[in-house]
Amino acid sequence: MIEYLRDPAEIYRRSFATIRAEAKLDRFAPDVAAMALRVAHACGMADVAEALVASADVAAKARAALAAGAPILCDAAMVAHGIQRRRLPAGNEIVCLVDTPEAADRAAELRSTRSAAAVDLWGPRLAGAVVAIGNAPTALFRLLENLDIGGPRPAALFAFPVGFVGAVESKQALVENPRGLSFVTLPGRRGGSAMASACVNAISGNPEEGAGA
Repeated sequence: MIEYLRDPAEIYRRSFATIRAEAKLDRFAPDVAAMALRVAHACGMADVAEALVASADVAAKARAALAAGAPILCDAAMVAHGIQRRRLPAGNEIVCLVDTPEAADRAAELRSTRSAAAVDLWGPRLAGAVVAIGNAPTALFRLLENLDIGGPRPAALFAFPVGFVGAVESKQALVENPRGLSFVTLPGRRGGSAMASACVNAISGNPEEGAGA
């Protein structure tokens, strides 16, 4: 047999100990640091944790919104599938509309992506919601555009669009003008669905309890 560590609890313990040893998290509030730990764990890169840009109150705002029953609005099915539903405090609705016929029709109207169109379809659900963007830069751009014209405001935004076209610019637009949002994001090309869902999981319970399960 191949010798390797099999005990889940010990794997989690060592994983988080490694992240703490390699990343500098003392600039974050404790609840935001817990979120940063989860994000690093999700992607296997400790340096991601210290590269995050976050509002000091983002974890508290998101946790309060979920406790009050707010929905979680996702830009991609992979984000929605990564959320550990058993940890949600109020059986919160997880909404992803990117694959609906309505999103396809709206995308044609906008001459944009279905991800951007799905943001429009969130409608009144967006007010006080937790938003997790882990794929499409166009979704983040569209959210910011809608806020600029007075659209509903989420309680918290986890912004992790990824890729080579628009990811850098969309996150830069958020950081340079947060529009009063409580948010966390990872500047640059890196991002992804696992990071966005990790933020939701971090505020839904002990960040080291069943991490990655």
